[in-house]
Amino acid sequence: MSMDKEMQDSFAMFYGMSQSLKGLVEPVDMEDEERVRKAKQVFLNKANRDTAINLEACVRCGLCAEACQFYIASEDPKYTPIAKLDLMKRVYQRELSPFRWLHRIFTPDITIGDLREFQPKVFDECTMCGRCSMICPMGIDIAEMVHTSREAMVEAGLMPSELDYMCREQDGEGTIFGANEELLNFRLNDLKEKHGVEIFVDKPGSDVMMLTSGLDIHLFTDALLGTIRTLDHLKVNWTLCSHAFEAANFGLLAGSDKTQKHITMRIVDAATEMGVKTVLTPECGHTYPAMRWAAAEISGKPLPFEVMTVSEFFGRQVMEGKLKLKKIPGDKVVTLHDPCKVGRHGGVFDEPRAIIKELGLKLNETESNRELNFCCGGGAGNFLVQSAAPVRKLGFQTKMKEVNKTGAEALLVSCGSCRLNFEAGKLNTGDTIQVDSIAALVGENLPD
Repeated sequence: MSMDKEMQDSFAMFYGMSQSLKGLVEPVDMEDEERVRKAKQVFLNKANRDTAINLEACVRCGLCAEACQFYIASEDPKYTPIAKLDLMKRVYQRELSPFRWLHRIFTPDITIGDLREFQPKVFDECTMCGRCSMICPMGIDIAEMVHTSREAMVEAGLMPSELDYMCREQDGEGTIFGANEELLNFRLNDLKEKHGVEIFVDKPGSDVMMLTSGLDIHLFTDALLGTIRTLDHLKVNWTLCSHAFEAANFGLLAGSDKTQKHITMRIVDAATEMGVKTVLTPECGHTYPAMRWAAAEISGKPLPFEVMTVSEFFGRQVMEGKLKLKKIPGDKVVTLHDPCKVGRHGGVFDEPRAIIKELGLKLNETESNRELNFCCGGGAGNFLVQSAAPVRKLGFQTKMKEVNKTGAEALLVSCGSCRLNFEAGKLNTGDTIQVDSIAALVGENLPD
């Protein structure tokens, strides 16, 4: 199902908007000494036993570089994942390590120059995909510590302006790209009029609270429609919440604790108040770990509801025999992109493959799949950051080499950000493969 004219126009508008965020917020005014102090304080506050073990465990084998798609595409050692932790390691060595008395003599303290040098290393040149962590023979969680390094940059006022803009919008308005309650209602009414679907907002006694995203409201309305159609078909007792529908969490992406907690608790509080049994996240990769794991930690207690992503939920319905789908004719060959946060971090692999099988499609896997799947190249908010464009292209090329080798007619995805990055990458490289949403395909092929 390729993009129709309406979606193509929406994509051109939305992509242009997403690439115009640089410079919309004023840089943070802070003395250099204060920036360094705040960054160091984050490293120290976040340090624990696991941090110490991770920072001491590296044997300099280089396997993390061999796992990184940016290094694979360029063979440039500057993309070596473990090197992105150097600032954190220096603070740890000088302040916390058993030999800190010695490191204070031989290991230089971090400076404002170091912070500015490392800012692109942890934002532009890393999507925190976790492939390096999966490969590391010592089990070092490089991706998580890169996230801590992003937090240090945020506190030092050195977040990329594009991500700063998104965090400020979510903090202030609770929206992304201006997709507020009014725009949501407009989109829902439009889908109802055109497709005759039944839509529920703020319905008391619901079992499932469905989240959506500004990306789907503005652009990928087929995924939103497919989700609604399928929930109605399954007779799920579901609802949207008018004041807590936005799933995206740019605080998690950017490393802003304040924004992450604010957005997370809005959803947790709403779902708890409504008494739902399940919160259903949309095709939005980072929302899954933000709600599935981080939300309980942020709220300080176990969640009173289950968290599932849409491909997981529908896939389980297929696997349990509760959801039957029409076969797509023509022996169509497809390949599948496992979003890093849903797949490698979340373990959702069998469910989307069950959907593909139920649709009668022939799946040709990429050489690197499931836990070792390559990132789309623009994860962790990188798809918005202009300075990351050259690195994004490297990552996209690595991914597409494997995709093209499958001979597939279409690439199936269950993450809107990945889908956006694939469509943008196609414009920049000339690739022509069709990119389809799994939720949209399910909704289009429900039995009569």
